[in-house]
Amino acid sequence: MRYLDEFQNPKIAQGLIKAIEGLVDRKIVLMEVCGTHTVAIFKHGLRRLFPTSLKLLSGPGCPVCVTPTQNIDAAIWLSKQKEVVLTTFGDMMRVPGATGSLEKQRAEGADIRVVYSVLDALELAKTNPAKKVVFLGVGFETTSPSIASAIYTANHEVINNFWVYVCHKLVPPAMRALLESGEARIDGFICPGHVSTIIGSLPYEFIAGEFGVPCVISGFEPLDILQSVYMLLNQIKEKRAEVQVQYSRCVKPEGNEKALSKFNEVFEPADSNWRGIGVIPGSGLRIRQEYSRYDASLHFEVPTHQVTEEKSGCICGEILRGIATPLVCPLFGKACTPEEPVGACMVSSEGTCAAYYKDGGIIE
Repeated sequence: MRYLDEFQNPKIAQGLIKAIEGLVDRKIVLMEVCGTHTVAIFKHGLRRLFPTSLKLLSGPGCPVCVTPTQNIDAAIWLSKQKEVVLTTFGDMMRVPGATGSLEKQRAEGADIRVVYSVLDALELAKTNPAKKVVFLGVGFETTSPSIASAIYTANHEVINNFWVYVCHKLVPPAMRALLESGEARIDGFICPGHVSTIIGSLPYEFIAGEFGVPCVISGFEPLDILQSVYMLLNQIKEKRAEVQVQYSRCVKPEGNEKALSKFNEVFEPADSNWRGIGVIPGSGLRIRQEYSRYDASLHFEVPTHQVTEEKSGCICGEILRGIATPLVCPLFGKACTPEEPVGACMVSSEGTCAAYYKDGGIIE
């Protein structure tokens, strides 16, 4: 437990909190982009320790939450095709689409299987050559290198009954979209740690350079987050904007070059639709031409669905854009709960609504 205790030391935490209090002399709004940060902040009760004039917003950093209705409906359509086995991560099963959910479709007889890794899906294809195995690829830069590696392996081993339906997103373009929209006032970003272990710190430089907004890449332990907030407040106090790395034990400026190499070999950027935000240029991925035989959207000619994103009353879109919190949603904790979710933000364990609900509904 030595390494865990190192990042949960109460005396150091008290010192950081006191230092933070000394730097907050007006209303300051920080956004944690990553859903895992949102969960950690609630888990350790950090919001309650900050001055009332320091506000933390949750951003669009939950890949399950930002996967739009059209993609869910397309996955359901794929699961209905002859001899198809649709594989996905467990969080995706209950995400609402316009025509239901994958969980409901499985209950009606579709062969939909939860896997822990894309490699499980690849192995399923190898051992079931008569089946058409489709993996629903969802996630940010953290998971996309492993998906790229699986596609590379399938090509190398000539596995002809495996495809990926790509729904991957890229974080920096979404952060640009938030800033360009001007909907939410953001004085600083707590940048995602897991994503940054892959891409590094350099892709965030435009945020500080073009928009003058400070950034700190943070780890996930209590002291990581407290130190990151302190670092952001120092930048704000000194009226400077930089990209700093608090999570230096895992993040390098250039990122993980080996992972990025495989990532860039198999994928290329593409425009992508985000739930509640809309289409963001260059914010998604598509499989490059050299590996397009593994693109499920091409092989199965997946239809494009045009639907209204959210059910009536759900404000998941506003929450993802940082202009509302779950506490102002008329459905929160009533018609919409983790047991019976109406919106995607309540489905995922990293969703903002789920985090607020588990916390008992904090007062802001």
